[in-house]
Amino acid sequence: MSKRTVSVWTDNRFWVRSAAWVTGFAAMLLIWLTFDTLSQISMGNDEDLKNGIAKRVPGPTVINYKITYEMSDKRGHEVPVIGGKEKFFGKDDWSEEEARALLHLGKLGSQAKNCMNCHTLLGNGAYYAPDLTKAWLDPAWGPTGPYLGMTGKDTKEEAMAEFLQHPSQYPTHERMMPDLKITADEAKGLVAFLKHMSSIDTNGFPRNFGKMSTDENGGLTLREKRGAQ
Repeated sequence: MSKRTVSVWTDNRFWVRSAAWVTGFAAMLLIWLTFDTLSQISMGNDEDLKNGIAKRVPGPTVINYKITYEMSDKRGHEVPVIGGKEKFFGKDDWSEEEARALLHLGKLGSQAKNCMNCHTLLGNGAYYAPDLTKAWLDPAWGPTGPYLGMTGKDTKEEAMAEFLQHPSQYPTHERMMPDLKITADEAKGLVAFLKHMSSIDTNGFPRNFGKMSTDENGGLTLREKRGAQ
């Protein structure tokens, strides 16, 4: 009596072994991706910034530096670029401890005031009010924008802090921000938090934030993508 030939596709042992190999490979890949992701999202430090080492999440002392948002031909979208020193609330030598404490205050403030109830931060939150992920880079707060004159302040950070403390006095959007009784210290921390968040490499997110263009002085500014909202 001749043996019947059994196809490998109907052999249970083949599928059990295949499942074991696939599961093992997937587990190893997941472990590798976890460690790779942890290294990618780990916050840098002051030495990285001083040495020009680009980290996806720069150290807290990035508030001492100028941040722009420039097109990367290689990656096909805008990326944060950290430039030279820039004064932030009157100084450009915030120590790592001072900057970290300021960012911590801002992060706690964003949570205590429940900013994500209306805004989106790094992909989390609501869409009722503007996305804040790159708010620091919004040209409306820049030297040619309307908010400096509106608030009567000389610098972007002072204008943002003034607005946060008294939003009802400055109708910047049809959906006006409520007065959340933000103190001067909380506002300072929130602005630092926004500046640091704008320096994080988010792979071009949010996609509809803006494109880079050159202003009349040769500097880089952001222009709104019309119809992208």
